[in-house]
Amino acid sequence: MAAGEGTRLRPLTEAWAKPVLPIDGRPVIATLLRELSGAGIERVVVVTGHLAEQVESLVGDGGGFGLHAEFVRQPEVLGSADTVRRALAAGLEPPFVVTAADTVFRPGDLRRFVEGVEGFDGGIAYRLEPPPEWPHRPPVKVVDGRVEAIIDDDRANPRSGAPLWAFGPRLVPHLDGLGGPPYELYQAFDKGIAAGLAIAGVEVGKTRDLTHPVDLIRENFPYATALGGS
Repeated sequence: MAAGEGTRLRPLTEAWAKPVLPIDGRPVIATLLRELSGAGIERVVVVTGHLAEQVESLVGDGGGFGLHAEFVRQPEVLGSADTVRRALAAGLEPPFVVTAADTVFRPGDLRRFVEGVEGFDGGIAYRLEPPPEWPHRPPVKVVDGRVEAIIDDDRANPRSGAPLWAFGPRLVPHLDGLGGPPYELYQAFDKGIAAGLAIAGVEVGKTRDLTHPVDLIRENFPYATALGGS
């Protein structure tokens, strides 16, 4: 999902699409695509919108990252579920993984997530760091490796949902008939859980993201310092 406007990162995102901004000196989406390739993913559909040409030019056909990339554009901000439905309309078939194009995961966590959702109808990644923060990162309720609630009312729950999801064939129909716009993925998972589908909860390590302009300095300063001293 690479269509967002990155409003909290303004004014940086007035000139640059959020996924092409760097963490550790590398565009976030470039790091993500290499990790997806390392997890055994061979094909990605990148849904673009705001400053789409920047993302599409950087990714190209995906060959430089070890996979095949295609593009679909979202004409306006219509929500995360809408991005997935556009990828499906472009020919994507389940099972598949959905992730935000502006998040860096710990090396190897994407592969562990892919392996962890095998045999389930879907999956949601969660992490302990960063912790839950209402309303942007609500806690997710996971019991014995299975998601019981996408948004947990328990404010003491330390598990925050990560922007990494998995869809199997039985979960995909629950993308239809959602309230909106915007149309959000959590609604589809809520419907699936209510219907008795098995949704895996897979823990991943600390994730990194550029949320505010100062994060661009914070997430690149160690890299720049090491480079300057080499």
